[in-house]
Amino acid sequence: MARLIQLTILFIQFYYYYYITTTAHGLSSNGTTFLLDSSRSAMILPLFLSPPNPCTKFSSTRRLLQRSNGNNALPNARMRLHDDLLINGYYTTRLWIGTPPQRFALIVDTGSSVTYVPCSSCEQCGRHQDPKFQPDLSSTYQSVKCNIDCNCDDEKQQCVYERQYAEMSTSSGVLGEDIISFGNLSALAPQRAVFGCENMETGDLYSQHADGIMGLGRGDLSIVDHLVDKGVINDSFSLCYGGMGIGGGAMVLGGISPPSNMVFSQSDPVRRCFRDGNSPYYNIDLKEIHVAGKPLPLNPTVFDGKHGTILDSGTTYAYLPEAAFVSFKDAIMKELHSLKPIRGPDPNYNDICFSGAGSDISQLSSSFPAVEMVFGNGQKLLLSPENYLFRHSKVHGAYCLGIFQNGKDPTTLLGGIVVRNTLVLYDRENSKIGFWKTNCSELWERLHVDGAPPPAPSSSNGNNSNTEMPPSMAPGDQKHYGLPDEKKIGKITFEMMLNVNYSDLKLHISELAESIAQELGINISQVYILNSMEKGNASYIEWAVVPSGSADCISNVTALSIIARVAEYHMHLPDTFGSYHLINWEIKASAKRTWWQQHFLLVVLASAVTFIFGLLAFGIWFIWRHRQRALNPYKPVDAVVTEQELQPL
Repeated sequence: MARLIQLTILFIQFYYYYYITTTAHGLSSNGTTFLLDSSRSAMILPLFLSPPNPCTKFSSTRRLLQRSNGNNALPNARMRLHDDLLINGYYTTRLWIGTPPQRFALIVDTGSSVTYVPCSSCEQCGRHQDPKFQPDLSSTYQSVKCNIDCNCDDEKQQCVYERQYAEMSTSSGVLGEDIISFGNLSALAPQRAVFGCENMETGDLYSQHADGIMGLGRGDLSIVDHLVDKGVINDSFSLCYGGMGIGGGAMVLGGISPPSNMVFSQSDPVRRCFRDGNSPYYNIDLKEIHVAGKPLPLNPTVFDGKHGTILDSGTTYAYLPEAAFVSFKDAIMKELHSLKPIRGPDPNYNDICFSGAGSDISQLSSSFPAVEMVFGNGQKLLLSPENYLFRHSKVHGAYCLGIFQNGKDPTTLLGGIVVRNTLVLYDRENSKIGFWKTNCSELWERLHVDGAPPPAPSSSNGNNSNTEMPPSMAPGDQKHYGLPDEKKIGKITFEMMLNVNYSDLKLHISELAESIAQELGINISQVYILNSMEKGNASYIEWAVVPSGSADCISNVTALSIIARVAEYHMHLPDTFGSYHLINWEIKASAKRTWWQQHFLLVVLASAVTFIFGLLAFGIWFIWRHRQRALNPYKPVDAVVTEQELQPL
């Protein structure tokens, strides 16, 4: 009888747990964010007689696992971030999945709890940066069979997932397991992990250039949770976004030693779970906001409404509750004495913008006030103007507020703009989040990381041009991106396939050349077509990039930037040209020139100078000769001349 009662209680617990943990939670963000992800699906059947607590996994169990491993004994995965927050709307990193590895550009999103990429079987997926994942080509891929810990397909054969976001885009597919690699900067070896293989995507997910999402939120499908559960990394990760106009950045999966002056805020997932059910989001304990040293006249509870204050890397801007936004806006405008209010770049939005600040980002603090966020422990995070402003796209030297009202939603949502040039440490083990103002393009050097890669060059358009290789070529196979020994680069050639009909492409070939030149950051006169032809329904083109103007070679920095953008698929071509597939590229050294070729200009110049001086000398002689003849005219011998009086001796 007692056994029957126990089984009945277990069944009731499972029934309650299933429906509670499959409830979706959403945040209103005026349609601009990429945050929302449904909460974690029911995956664990409780085997103990106690009230169901969906946060248990995030509290006691995970803590015990981490303390048994020690704090810094485990490796971490250092990875580069690409793209730009305001230009692209997100930052991406590179993951390689399968054997041999297939590369993907994934949006890093702390508001999502699952990592997914388009599957080769997906007929309702958009055109993205990289080819779809092909499970059949991976010798290590396994589908996740239907079991009690997952949601299953209609045939009860495979585990499936489904996610819906605030802007109403969706992703759904099957769950698979394969080896995931983290790039050539990672000290963490490739690991088996579960990920989503998309069969359908809609909305922004369909149209975005990035391939998919790397879910860093809390949840059983989170890649961070997988690695922590396996005991291969500490329960921590870090993100560092590049500053205004720079783009790129860095991330770390696993623990790092925090800088001594890092500012911390408590982040308590248990409190949010008890109140709203299981949540994958990271909250901070925000109490006050100061503008120009003066606190806003607000009750601290304004930042604790609904989901509290959420820090989300997949959201572009920041969104405050109505009362907080009005107070913040008024306080900022009171401090702007020398700037002129102007209309925003998009007439569809009532952006708050100002002109007259100049284009030098380092001088913005002389025109805009400092802002501080004060946490419950009394520590303050200083925000520079780049952490709450974005550039006006149509007026030079003008800027707009990147902090908006979150509709009628009382949630405070802090997107990536707030943490530009800030190292954010998500210390999940100790339930706190750290902030450290720094130059994210020089993060490794500033953290004094051994074996740190050199700082990557940043392009003016915000596209990250770092070279990064798949794990199969790591750690030291640089010949793929190697320069000629003599380091005199005369030409770069690359072949590509475009998924557009050749007859249509021929009409717009000059536009394509202009787009490629713009994406590579070079002059249109440097780009030439060597060969083009039809390949079925696609088009084949071979391009050449040559030195600019009178230069006899391409600089190493420019060459590496061009190669990285082409090989890493950073070129964002107009939709009319479809997506491209790189076939091959090659660096060609400058041909060794003869003495005559090397000194041709000097010889021509010397000859010209000699000719000019010779002509000038001849002119002077001719004039002198003419004058001499005028002074001593020629007289015939029989001509009559005036008699001259002889002078006495």
